[in-house]
Amino acid sequence: MNTFTIRDIENLSGIKAHTLRIWEHRYNLIMPKRKESNHRFYDNEDLKHILRISHLYHHGYKISRIAAMEVGAMKDLLSTIHKGYSNTYFINQLLEASIDFDEEKFEDILNQAMKKQDFEDVIIKVVYPYLQKIGLLWVTENIIPAQEHFSSNIISRKIVLAIDALKINENSSSKPILLFTPENECHEIPVLYIQYLLNKNGKKTINYGINTPLEVIKFYCAVRKVSCLHFHVITHLSNETMDEYLERLAGNFPDIQIVMSGPCVELVKKIRDNVRLLRSQNEIANYAKE
Repeated sequence: MNTFTIRDIENLSGIKAHTLRIWEHRYNLIMPKRKESNHRFYDNEDLKHILRISHLYHHGYKISRIAAMEVGAMKDLLSTIHKGYSNTYFINQLLEASIDFDEEKFEDILNQAMKKQDFEDVIIKVVYPYLQKIGLLWVTENIIPAQEHFSSNIISRKIVLAIDALKINENSSSKPILLFTPENECHEIPVLYIQYLLNKNGKKTINYGINTPLEVIKFYCAVRKVSCLHFHVITHLSNETMDEYLERLAGNFPDIQIVMSGPCVELVKKIRDNVRLLRSQNEIANYAKE
């Protein structure tokens, strides 16, 4: 069982901790457990219940009405108001499924989202916000890594299937873009999504995946020509700075364009002639279309 602080619940539900305390006192809506230290905490079922309450509340239902509902009635109402669905609904449902390790539900929610909107919108508006939320729980040690890996593997599988479904010109003589993440960077989903965008726009790619040593990149480039090296960094866990890593990469490949994307772009201080920095999802999307 996972445990959550009131601040975790605030971040996940969008309801202020002060408001939650008032609701607890006035409506007995959620009664948190207490540790021996008397600090309050919430469990998996509490989190799921608060997510449902939050969603109804943010759709205009009065808290007094929500508080009077049984759980079953609350679920029925959510189903009714979300026949058209919304991205917030999808995100909350993915959170519920991942907490319970419910693979069937997780896949079903992703499939529902993909039927309602373009694949790119699902990734940007549903998957990435969901990953940000569950990542927050992971770094505060309230979600075990197994739960993050559980959902990440399903999402990765969906993106791989989308890549495989694309029609790519195998006879193209153009040199591929080599995609990877540096050593100690293990977030695969953004790299897969970038591969999808590039392939969709007719670009050839080689995806070396996550945690790739520089020596492996050097060996490949000695055998095969590439048009570009593209790496993505979310959590920089290396002992060297991003500028030091880019200096090493640019020094080994002075005649190849290097593209960097991800939040750690903001850590780069020095501009280099053969390095291009993509600072947002819009810049990544435009780059893929060039």
